[in-house]
Amino acid sequence: MDVIDYDRALYYTHRSQWDNLLILMVRTDDDFLSKKIEHFLHAYNFERNYRIIQEELYSLLRYIDHATEYPEHNPELLEESLY
Repeated sequence: MDVIDYDRALYYTHRSQWDNLLILMVRTDDDFLSKKIEHFLHAYNFERNYRIIQEELYSLLRYIDHATEYPEHNPELLEESLY
């Protein structure tokens, strides 16, 4: 897994660059990240209830935080963090 995907997801979300977030969703190798992005973008575009949009956004952000916080659980991230 490429660590830069998490950074891009966070950046695109922060800057409201939904087109780039959609492209990242398709290109990333992390299936969980892809699914979190998909759920958020679907909620953002089709939900009228702001609470659901907010929950999907927080779910995406929590996953990004979790994936980048514990590189020792993911050998690929650990190798990249050593350099």
